[in-house]
Amino acid sequence: MESIRQQNPQAALMSLEAAAASARGGFACVFSTADEYERALITERRAQGRYTQSRGYWPLALFGCALIVAGTALLFA
Repeated sequence: MESIRQQNPQAALMSLEAAAASARGGFACVFSTADEYERALITERRAQGRYTQSRGYWPLALFGCALIVAGTALLFA
């Protein structure tokens, strides 16, 4: 702050405006729309493997239960 006091007011104002413009530039967003941001986010998450579909054992377990129910129904029919 001591160096600003030694400068003339016009130079101090120009220096302050340059610092403010530099600070505003740091807050700029690289995406122009929200859709562009969402598309990039989903692409990145797919690359990480977050949206993979793992079925697990559910189809096999449901098929087994259906066979048991059908077998029991045929047994008592």
